[in-house]
Amino acid sequence: MEAEAAPLVSAAQLLGQHALAVFAIGLLVAMAASGLGCALLHRRHARRIDAGDAIAPTLARLLAGYAIGFALILGTASLVAVIGQQISSGRHWGLADQALADAMGRHTPAVALRAFGVLTHLGDPLMLAVLGAAVAVLLWLRRERLLSAGWIIALAGNAILNPLLKQVFERVRPLHDLGTTPIAGYSFPSGHTSGAMVAYGMLLYLAIRLLPLRWHAAVAMAAVALVLTIACSRVFLRVHFASDVAAGLLSGLSWLGVCVASLQFASHRRTAQPNAH
Repeated sequence: MEAEAAPLVSAAQLLGQHALAVFAIGLLVAMAASGLGCALLHRRHARRIDAGDAIAPTLARLLAGYAIGFALILGTASLVAVIGQQISSGRHWGLADQALADAMGRHTPAVALRAFGVLTHLGDPLMLAVLGAAVAVLLWLRRERLLSAGWIIALAGNAILNPLLKQVFERVRPLHDLGTTPIAGYSFPSGHTSGAMVAYGMLLYLAIRLLPLRWHAAVAMAAVALVLTIACSRVFLRVHFASDVAAGLLSGLSWLGVCVASLQFASHRRTAQPNAH
């Protein structure tokens, strides 16, 4: 082991020994913070968008916002990959990732691994595809056509963005001895993690737009719990390194921010049109 990496690896081993307790505490803190945040913000509902013939120009603005954000995220990731290849300290993070995975494998009870093995499927592509179709149809039937289009583009965009990022970084998956079938494809960033961030984050946004204020805190806590549990399950199950999951959270959050900002911009312009005359 390189001397410069020793402190980082030691910290990773210590974290791995207490990973389950750290996860539980972090999850409770994050849920409490999200619920409290919603309670304190007292955010007003955005005005509902009527579905009419004027949706076409609004949808064009929405698509433009998505396209620009998508290109920026992919371009930035490519630049980071090029820079990362020139930084020798990248090897240190690889050693720390492996040390954390090994320590978690030795200290995580089998019952916890089985639970994570079930919960991780909430981020499966098929699960998110079924959820995406159901929510899109429901929004369309409620005549929330702009939100329906935004929801579909958000999920579809992440489904395209994550494989592209994997091709940029080309990181192999962790090796483990859990007796499960190895997962094909590259590891960085985690697709389950970014998919959960986008899908359940967008559900939170839709809930804030459409549900009464009294439901916002509960939905925020549920969304945070789902995203963090799915993300951490990938590390506990050793199908991803911790840095893969961190990158998945960041890429998913970036795309989620683009989606929400684009929808807000399109909604504002749509509702402001009648007052422009």
